[in-house]
Amino acid sequence: MLGVTLGLASLSACAQAPAASSGAAPGVATPGVATPQTRPAQAGGLDASLLSLLTSDSSDDKIAAINKLSRLSDPRAAELLAALANNNVYATPDNKLYISDDNGATGKDPLTGASRPMPDGSDTLVINNRVRGAIDNARAIAQLRAPKAADRLAAAQLLQQSGNEALLPIVDEALRKETDSGVRSALSILQARLQLSSKDPAVRRAAARTLGASGNAAFRPILQALLQRRSDGSYAEPDAMVRAAAAAALDHIDRHMEMLGWVGNIFYGLSLGSVLLLAALGLAITFGLMGVINMAHGELLMIGAYATYVVQTLFQHWLPGLMDWYVVAALPVAFVVAALVGMALERTVIRWLYGRPLETLLATWGISLILIQAVRSIFGAQNVEVANPSWMSGGLNLMDGLTITYNRLVVVAFALLVVFFVWLLLNHTRLGLFVRAITQNRSMASCVGVPTGRIDMLAFGLGSGIAGLGGVALSQLGNVGPALGQNYIVDSFMVVVLGGVGQLAGTVVGGLGLGWVNKFLEPYSGAVMAKIAILVLVVLFIQKRPQGIFAPKGRSSE
Repeated sequence: MLGVTLGLASLSACAQAPAASSGAAPGVATPGVATPQTRPAQAGGLDASLLSLLTSDSSDDKIAAINKLSRLSDPRAAELLAALANNNVYATPDNKLYISDDNGATGKDPLTGASRPMPDGSDTLVINNRVRGAIDNARAIAQLRAPKAADRLAAAQLLQQSGNEALLPIVDEALRKETDSGVRSALSILQARLQLSSKDPAVRRAAARTLGASGNAAFRPILQALLQRRSDGSYAEPDAMVRAAAAAALDHIDRHMEMLGWVGNIFYGLSLGSVLLLAALGLAITFGLMGVINMAHGELLMIGAYATYVVQTLFQHWLPGLMDWYVVAALPVAFVVAALVGMALERTVIRWLYGRPLETLLATWGISLILIQAVRSIFGAQNVEVANPSWMSGGLNLMDGLTITYNRLVVVAFALLVVFFVWLLLNHTRLGLFVRAITQNRSMASCVGVPTGRIDMLAFGLGSGIAGLGGVALSQLGNVGPALGQNYIVDSFMVVVLGGVGQLAGTVVGGLGLGWVNKFLEPYSGAVMAKIAILVLVVLFIQKRPQGIFAPKGRSSE
């Protein structure tokens, strides 16, 4: 920024300097060169004098030329600035400049636009860090005249970190012409940032208030610097009223950031709770129905995530034009694969261990190790990347400093949708009727003809399939690896036990509640201590209320 500051100091002088003549006789058309009739603003546009400054060995000359380029409305100036930023400007041995985007094979004259083979001995124009900083700032200044409001807003926000008063005339002019309210607000903040160096205490005081009202934490160091004492005991800001305004601005920014932290914790707690809900929902069905402590449940999440990775790979090879929809195709695939694995697990191992919780725990733990090793053998021990489709990329900027990402919003909505469909299935289908009957009284359900063995298999398959759906959601929030499920198995059991074994409503409340508590504890105790604190709180709660938030009924309560 030092180079930008020094370079921009000459901005006003450069803006007033008369432009050199293009060298062509008035009214005479030169081949390859636009006449004054086609470029009426030629006198104030790109000219040979600016190009000669760019070829100078002096960084000051280059910065002066770059600063003037930022003031020109000539589209050729914007093109040249972009080429300078991308290292696509070449200098010939006779100090002529050409723009080349093919590594110097051919070059385009910045003035005429004519292309030609690049002369021998041409090399990329030398640009040091100081000049590059001036280029970045100049591009932002030029972008203040962009036709799109989003581009002007981005430029104003970038320039807010510059403290050079030489920018004030440019900002004042842009502010007078701006019609978009969001851009005007950003320009007003930029104007206040620059006015903080004014010689007028009243102007500095108003600027401090404006920066405080913005709530932007990036201005805290600038405002704090005004309150610092020098070695002789004097303040960096001599005016007491300006210091008072700076202190009030800092307080306002701190309160704003605290509010953002709370709002962010609410959203990220909801997001984490939704992940826990998806991870625990299937376990609530299997554990609630059959009382099976399935330590391989986390690996069913992992299987769903890897199924998503396989579908993504197939789409990349066979349907690249439909990549944005691979996640939708992965949902039934992950559900079916995880459900089949779960039903096979129930039919081959778990059905022989009903009523023997310790043996079931050890057996399913061993199965989880087998599944992890199988995945490592097939896909490798390293994590694999599952990319978000374009409609899940990016985020929604609610306010300065708080962005809600689309992928987490989709996961929250997806979790609520899965809960709704599970509720429909359990309360409005024949399978759900049988599941509820077995949960309440297994012996009586068997006596009236309910095929308990087949329902056990289907219920276990349903719970496993829901875990597979949870794996799809987890794949959109991070990388997928063999140890993915182990990160959620303990949390899943905590959610089920806290909410009430076999209770769908309890699982929802437990998952979302633990997510929120975890996110609100993390800023104060750290991620590890927050997990420990939650575990202690759950243990204390279960001691006082062993049945959980919602008391279970039937066999699960016995």
